Amino acid sequence: MPLKFPEAETVYQQHPELRKQDLEVLQQWLNWQPHLPQLIDISETQILFFLHNCYNDVERTKIAIEHYFTIRNICPEIHIALTPDVLKTTTATAFVNILPKTTPEGYAILMIKLLDARANNFNCVNNLNLVKMVSALHVHQKSFPNGNVILVDMHGFSFRHLFKMNLRAVKYSLDHLKYIRLKGIHVMNAIPLTDRFIALVKPFLNSELYNMIHCHSSNSDTLYKYVPKECLPEDYGGELPPVKILSEECLQNMLDNYEFYEWLDKQKIDESKRTVKHK
Repeated sequence: MPLKFPEAETVYQQHPELRKQDLEVLQQWLNWQPHLPQLIDISETQILFFLHNCYNDVERTKIAIEHYFTIRNICPEIHIALTPDVLKTTTATAFVNILPKTTPEGYAILMIKLLDARANNFNCVNNLNLVKMVSALHVHQKSFPNGNVILVDMHGFSFRHLFKMNLRAVKYSLDHLKYIRLKGIHVMNAIPLTDRFIALVKPFLNSELYNMIHCHSSNSDTLYKYVPKECLPEDYGGELPPVKILSEECLQNMLDNYEFYEWLDKQKIDESKRTVKHK
């Protein structure tokens, strides 16, 4: 695999709040869960990432790990990696990128926007899968962020896109937001249709996540209170490379490390070995 995971010792140095004894407790717990991927199949980096996202709460981390792998089984269409050809097609229609510059608080910025506004070329499931692919690779290549901010640019969205949303895939994608350090969901270039999109996802969000949604109109600078302009691509008046360049670099990074996704796809739950029925 071209990608080399960060060594656990490096992670501990970057995040001194993480404790080796907590990792050991979680590793022992995994040994007692025969239905889950075992230590030979799961990296220490993954376990530490779950622990970090759960603010070092071991019991909550167990729930997060169980939830993550169970959802991968329930909804494989957004978790099993897109083939390289489909990946190229999807990145040509949608920009999904964790921007190379964090906010001053150390929050990673996940940006999503349409590159092709034609609804006929919009594939909700593939786009949600792309979010998972970009995020998973970033976790294993970069240091864990202090938090996460999601930016969704509504420019180009229409009622036809709304009707092509896959609610099952949306539900299981949003389900993961409970187990990451989410600090805000910001809707850029908000249009009248934005309220319909928010109403669509509201049933899948708890009140805490729903209250994190902030809408910003195209002629407003309210976004910069949360995400400074210098953290954005050149297209938005920022200091980062333009979206086109960032998209090309992201695609090449995924293709160069495609063996990572093949490894990740082997991490499956074996329901026949589950000792307690998952609810």
